[in-house]
Amino acid sequence: MLPAVPARLRRTIRLGIRSLWLHRLRSLLTVLGIVFGVCSVIAMLAIGEGASWEAQQQIRNLGSQNVLLKSIKPAEEEKISNRGQQGGWALEYGLKHADIRRIRDTLADVELLVPARVIRDYVWNITRRVDAEIVGTLPNHPSTRGQRVASGRFFNEIEMDAAAPVCVLGHAMARRLFPASDPLGQDVRVDVNYFRVVGVLEAESAPRSASPQGASAAPTDRMYIPLETARRRYGEILARRRGGTFEAEKVQLHEITLRVARPESVVSVSEVVKQLLARHHPRKDYEVVVPLELLRRAERTKHIFNLVLGSIAAISLLVGGIGIMNIMLANVTERTREIGVRRALGARRRDIIIQFLVESVLLSAAGGLIGVVLGIAIPFAVSAMAGMKVIVTVWSPVAAFTLSALVGIVFGIYPARRAARLDPVEALRHE
Repeated sequence: MLPAVPARLRRTIRLGIRSLWLHRLRSLLTVLGIVFGVCSVIAMLAIGEGASWEAQQQIRNLGSQNVLLKSIKPAEEEKISNRGQQGGWALEYGLKHADIRRIRDTLADVELLVPARVIRDYVWNITRRVDAEIVGTLPNHPSTRGQRVASGRFFNEIEMDAAAPVCVLGHAMARRLFPASDPLGQDVRVDVNYFRVVGVLEAESAPRSASPQGASAAPTDRMYIPLETARRRYGEILARRRGGTFEAEKVQLHEITLRVARPESVVSVSEVVKQLLARHHPRKDYEVVVPLELLRRAERTKHIFNLVLGSIAAISLLVGGIGIMNIMLANVTERTREIGVRRALGARRRDIIIQFLVESVLLSAAGGLIGVVLGIAIPFAVSAMAGMKVIVTVWSPVAAFTLSALVGIVFGIYPARRAARLDPVEALRHE
């Protein structure tokens, strides 16, 4: 008895395929709803996963055990009239060296403090020019940001103490300034100052950072010099003349990176730092960024984003399922006499149910397969054309195809049961 079941099922599948093939155009139009639903589920999740990965990678580059302090320019009405070296009015704000001493004396969990001054200016190599951020910092700066030197080296403590005119270029910046030659050992010019290139950083995907002048530049458009060199070459007041405008600012430090010894202490250290800065900066001319909190927030946003995208795409599958139910109900009406003949020849209700369920599942499975192929291909096409990062996870095609098959079963049950409940005598009389 058992061998007869597969044979009967094979006959039912062949009958279903033959029936669908007789109405090819109608079957194709019915399948499109499932195709678009499965395709949209996979494609939207892949694009969303890629965008989320890039955002989280940018946050990771800041360091999960870091706390970042940044100077923020106060409102215009809070300017202080400090007479600058250039004879203009200078705005004094931001982090100070005294903040480093207070943090070091207060918090034992902070194992490393790396200050930085940022000057926005043009960097020249003969006639080639890059609008970049010149960052004065310490030799251990790369270790706090996960940066690596691709060629050459980072400047050392000896060059730091001697205020040597040396620099390290970002990867993309070095390629723009030196497209056909090795930048190591060559000089770049900033205004009237020349700096010898001693290293080039590896290319990295990292977030844009705000400059003290209010502009923004990618980390690959940064040039790193010793902090002591920046202090001696540019002084306490930073002046900027561009487009007929003049700005003068007195900022001791634009950034301070704190590396916490233990990951579990990052949040508590950040809270203490906020209280400490609030006590000595009543104008709120600073910002505290905790990459660990940003990473957790990005992960929560990713889950919500995937849920929303999946829900929107699932609506397409629902519409496709309604289309399958509609076409199967039409099939039942058109094939009423056929159902009567089969019942009269000995077919049971279960056989009729299986026949129509097989047809609905074949429609949804065919649409699911086509949708999976398109859903995998479209994200990579978008990545190639738009340069976006896409990630097609293993579970999304599997889940989308499984969902499409379930849609075929769920929306095929009612038409199949309706066909099976037809009275054989009345079905044979149907014209």
